[in-house]
Amino acid sequence: MRISEAASTSGLSIDTIRYYEKLGLLPKIGRGSAGRRDFSAENIEWLVLLSSLRETGMPMAQMRQFARLYQQGNETLSQRRAALLDHAAQLEKRRTALDRCAELLAYKLKRYDELAKGCHEDYCRRR
Repeated sequence: MRISEAASTSGLSIDTIRYYEKLGLLPKIGRGSAGRRDFSAENIEWLVLLSSLRETGMPMAQMRQFARLYQQGNETLSQRRAALLDHAAQLEKRRTALDRCAELLAYKLKRYDELAKGCHEDYCRRR
């Protein structure tokens, strides 16, 4: 698969894919006879994972560490699992905080709608 298809599939830009490759975050990407990148299914899976990790706020340093662990093979499975469990716990904390914020915003918007309706009705009565 070419880089444009990999970008479309993963949701990452071509520049981001090249950057991640340069940082060593991806498994080895093959090259076709013309020297162009030929992304494997494994590469695409990694791009999708990296996209999700980044979108959910995992710092690049942690992403690099996770990729290094992957490159070391199956003996690092427990460490990789622990890293993802830690990230999942961080996401849950953020989700809880965002839910509280969403509830507050919903309350304020409802209150403003009530006040606006009341002010409008009062204005209309004075006319």
